[in-house]
Amino acid sequence: MDKDFKELQKKLNIKFKNSDLLKQAFVHRSYLNENPAFELNHNERLEFLGDAVLELVVTEYLYKNYPDLAEGEMTSLRAALVNSQMLAQIADRLGFNNFLYLSKGEAKEVGRGRQYILANTFESFTGAYYLDQGYQAAAEFISVSLLPELKNIIDKKLWRDHKSLFQEAAQERVSITPNYEVLSESGPDHDKNFKVGVYLGKELVAQGEGASKNEAQQQAAENALKLKNW
Repeated sequence: MDKDFKELQKKLNIKFKNSDLLKQAFVHRSYLNENPAFELNHNERLEFLGDAVLELVVTEYLYKNYPDLAEGEMTSLRAALVNSQMLAQIADRLGFNNFLYLSKGEAKEVGRGRQYILANTFESFTGAYYLDQGYQAAAEFISVSLLPELKNIIDKKLWRDHKSLFQEAAQERVSITPNYEVLSESGPDHDKNFKVGVYLGKELVAQGEGASKNEAQQQAAENALKLKNW
């Protein structure tokens, strides 16, 4: 199952010196379980490196371009920019989906599992590009593909924690502090799914789902803000 990475490089307007490094960035661990003779390792070490590069580039950009922001605000902005949902969205837009090496089972997964794989692949690609071309080239790739999303995050206050926003709005409008309850949980320990409800008093306002209680609470709060039109 060979893939034409020249096509991807052309689309991104970049050129790798080491084509194996580029290819490895797209190899998910599950693929090697079914194809143990494959010539390359999986992308998890590259992902680890790319995560650090991404964090440094975004942090440096925020530090230089937003001198009035406090440390906590920069941390929240960075978290909103490099979360898995955002990275998956960018990876999908860049066409990374077409180049993934996945097991047959993972290839069928199109929900949250695929989102995490795409987000991780964005990080592994960044790590591979950094190793191949250096910091400046990696920073340029990030500034073209990811940093433009910052304006939308700031304009729509997406960097603010949804739970905090809903709590402020609820206290201001109805003088009630929201409370959260786990409605159900399913799946094995390594792949849990939580369903959480957010309440104002006894009123169930909205529900959210996620791989952790906090993720589910955040989604519930986000849905509650939309439903209440706050």
